[in-house]
Amino acid sequence: MSAPALVILAAGVGSRFGGPKQLSPVGPSGETLLDYSVYDARRAGFGRVVVVTRPELAAAFGHIDATVVLQRLDDVPGPVPAGRVKPWGTGHAVLAVASDVGGPFAVVNADDFYGRDAFARAAQFFSAGHQGDASATFANIAYPLRDTLSSAGGVNRAVCHADSDGWIETVEEVVDIRHLGDGAYEGTDPHGRSVRLAGDVLVSMNLWAFTPAVFALLRRGFAEFLRQDAAGGSEFLISQAIRDAVRQDEARVRLLGTDARWLGVTYPDDRPRVEAALRQMVAAGEYPEG
Repeated sequence: MSAPALVILAAGVGSRFGGPKQLSPVGPSGETLLDYSVYDARRAGFGRVVVVTRPELAAAFGHIDATVVLQRLDDVPGPVPAGRVKPWGTGHAVLAVASDVGGPFAVVNADDFYGRDAFARAAQFFSAGHQGDASATFANIAYPLRDTLSSAGGVNRAVCHADSDGWIETVEEVVDIRHLGDGAYEGTDPHGRSVRLAGDVLVSMNLWAFTPAVFALLRRGFAEFLRQDAAGGSEFLISQAIRDAVRQDEARVRLLGTDARWLGVTYPDDRPRVEAALRQMVAAGEYPEG
């Protein structure tokens, strides 16, 4: 098997952070979270790196050995709705690499730190035989909700529910999740209803292990998304597309846990905590300095 590729989603606008957090230096020598993902993926056996970003940010990724692919706002089958400025979402971003990825690949966000073990779990999934181009058998490496929150405000998470054998049955987007202080967590579902969640429920942080079979599913899903009345102001998310594919028996997704620590910067106040954690890991020898 050829080495799987790593696709990094770096087109976000970082509205709550106040700018493109995928470019924010948080490591002790000015590294971005994307730099740590590339490092961890390479030592887990991944090969080619593909970065998906907006045209105005493309030049910012010249410091890494990667192919840069542009997620264009007008890359849709029809006119772009008036006033649309935000990218179309993570599902559309993955579609942007369809002609640049010819085999198995993992997807990550540029503004998340996933840890070495998470990339090792994705690589093991592929090496176990789930790498055929036509196979719609995928995986998601997920984290306990309690370990993915921000003390600065609510967060949006894709809550995963699996059967007893570890195959995802559904994925539900829950927004503005906050700790209630009594060991429980609360957010809002897509219908505006309040949802209480346990701290150990697994949530997707967009670390997916895919084969090229995912592109056909995403194309169909994006076409259906564009037919919705609210499409002009919403986003086409990977989690929603995969949820629909699972419901329609078009895909199977293994839910995998990890011992790795997740870090992320949703709000500006999250940055000092992430910087401190990375300094500790470098001091412990888990990552090289610089």
